[in-house]
Amino acid sequence: MPLRHSLLATLVTVVWGLNFLAIDHGVAEVPPALFVAIRFVVVLLPAIFLVPRPAARWRDVVAVGAFMSLGQFGLLYTALALGMPPGLASLVLQAQVAFTVLLALAVLREVPTAAQVAGVVLGAAGLVVVALGRGAATPAGAFLLTVLASASWATGNVVARRAAGRRRAAAPAGSPALAGLSMTVWSALVVPVPMLALSLVLDGPDAVGHALAHLGWTAVGSTLYTAWLASLFGYGVWNMLLSRYPASSVVPFTMLVPVVGLAAAWVVEREVPTVGEAAGGVLLLLGVAVTTVRPRRRHDRHAPPVPA
Repeated sequence: MPLRHSLLATLVTVVWGLNFLAIDHGVAEVPPALFVAIRFVVVLLPAIFLVPRPAARWRDVVAVGAFMSLGQFGLLYTALALGMPPGLASLVLQAQVAFTVLLALAVLREVPTAAQVAGVVLGAAGLVVVALGRGAATPAGAFLLTVLASASWATGNVVARRAAGRRRAAAPAGSPALAGLSMTVWSALVVPVPMLALSLVLDGPDAVGHALAHLGWTAVGSTLYTAWLASLFGYGVWNMLLSRYPASSVVPFTMLVPVVGLAAAWVVEREVPTVGEAAGGVLLLLGVAVTTVRPRRRHDRHAPPVPA
């Protein structure tokens, strides 16, 4: 990969790493379910009028949106609102790599390599160590919601991979970069209404109305960052890179996300991981490395994008 594209990949991982801080500051002002709805309205408008509808079945588009966006971010935003430290969240969410391998075996019958099995075992061990060694300031419920968010992300990965295979069979000459961006935008249609309805039930109409009428600059800035930078810019660049290079050359850059997330949380919020969190994090990232860094193969080029 040329230096300019390596720098682009690094920039995306920095944007995604800082995304956890942006979300954490936003949910301090806006109820989490409502904040997810606002984010994806901004993702949708005006992009949905500019990006063509993905060449995929509607059920696949809905499923990608339900798991990769609605489930993942609904759970993650709630976890951060309940006290999950943003740096630790950026680390725990990487468990999606192990979940993706296991779900791909169960759903797509993709048999993992020996290295991938070893990576899954290491990642699972790291996740257990993080759970047992987490600090008292990290609520168990918030930690569990973050793990569930990573599982939802992994499910979305598998659904996106299956949809991409069907799309290539129907229109093999299409642009992978544009296809990935169009899936990101159009699948966002699934998110706003259910999240708004959930917020009305959980928080009440008065709280929703008050939050919308009193959006502060922090919430606005967080929304624009997560929607425009993390979603549209991040996905656009990431899918462009995956369309040009094997996934084995691109995906390992995601290991920088928790590094950036933890460093940013330490600088901005003085979040210092416990010994258990640090040790488990090393195991988890080692598992991600073993799972994703493998010899280049022709089919690696068509691996699914890694969202943020």
